[in-house]
Amino acid sequence: MFSRRRALILGFAAVGLAGCSSSSTTINVNNNDAGTQTGGSNSTGGKSGTSGTDGIGGLNSTGGMTSSRLIASAIAAGDSHTCAVLSGGAVQCWGDNTWGQLGNGKTGNGATMISTGPVAVSGLTNASTIAAGRQHTCAVLNGGAIQCWGASYGAGALGDGTTADSALPVTVLGVTNAIAVSPGYDHTCAVLNGGTVQCWGWNDQGQLGNGTTTNSNLPIAVSGITNATAIVANWKYTCALLGNGKVQCWGRNTDSELGDGTTTASIVPVTVLNITSAMSIGKASEGDHICSLLSGGTVQCWGANAYGQLGNGSTVNSSVPVAVSGVASATSIAEGGWHTCALVSVGTIQCWGYNGDGELGNGTTTNNAVPVTVSGITNASAIAASKHTCAVLSGGTVQCWGGNGHGELGNGSTTNSNVPVTVGGF
Repeated sequence: MFSRRRALILGFAAVGLAGCSSSSTTINVNNNDAGTQTGGSNSTGGKSGTSGTDGIGGLNSTGGMTSSRLIASAIAAGDSHTCAVLSGGAVQCWGDNTWGQLGNGKTGNGATMISTGPVAVSGLTNASTIAAGRQHTCAVLNGGAIQCWGASYGAGALGDGTTADSALPVTVLGVTNAIAVSPGYDHTCAVLNGGTVQCWGWNDQGQLGNGTTTNSNLPIAVSGITNATAIVANWKYTCALLGNGKVQCWGRNTDSELGDGTTTASIVPVTVLNITSAMSIGKASEGDHICSLLSGGTVQCWGANAYGQLGNGSTVNSSVPVAVSGVASATSIAEGGWHTCALVSVGTIQCWGYNGDGELGNGTTTNNAVPVTVSGITNASAIAASKHTCAVLSGGTVQCWGGNGHGELGNGSTTNSNVPVTVGGF
């Protein structure tokens, strides 16, 4: 499974790279019309270098980082892009923009477009929360409306009544009172005020939870859920945190993602076994494992475990929740495709699982089936993970680490990092 999906992602990184705004450096590769190379004489692309010798994304390059500092209040990691809500409600994104998932009105137009630093999402000034899926992004706005942008995957994952991609935010139809949103691999779900859940997009594995396997380009109600407080849409399955501390999941279950002791898919919600005091659930747009933060600060995970992403010292899948070793004071959790991270009460971060691109942030690329501490971070307030990991630090600075083939670390380069690097402009 890992090789198949990694190949898919690497396929997106193919042909050309192009740019987005003056607050970031952009690259255009294998574009015969480009002619001019932006980002210095060591950059890849174009025929003639201009302004600086710092390479891709160098601070002296044309389009380099601006002097005014951005202040993040929330962070989200997609498959190969990252987005942050700023303190005033605007949103900035960076990384892959092939499908318009950066929301600045640009797409790859047949060639991969990336931005190695933050660019503004067009027209968004009042976002309260942000969440990123595989190749699309959604924000809950003040007041409860939802806007999404990027890939629709031919099935309506943007929820606007069409199956078209959009490089600009579009409004999800019929939703005016959302409290949370979660884009997944190819679908999206939201919790509404009052505790009901609605989903839209692909439904081939029952990930919309309405008792069918029919896709929907408009929000439809998940069967039987009336007291949800949080939602995560993952790789063709979805899980909801309920007000009584239990977790229910539906959709794909090949790797025991539903946590009900089976590997049988379900088109309606089933209850995760032995979880009765959950405080939050982790988010992974392409992962086949999931974790829950319990009252008291412990963490339990279930599902696929080939790289130790369940954190219990083994690499054996589990169809029921298992305790993560040594985590006792977590305040939030985030899941990547094959790794997991926990923010602990003192502001440090612990991660475990796959580390081939440095996503555990401990200065190595060695997988770990038990938690290791991320290097140099002692004041984190929020975390997000995908093929890479990011954290908001006190004061609104953002640092990221791990895979960076599309500029998703936001530091002006496309080089992976196994230790945290600061996102330009923050």
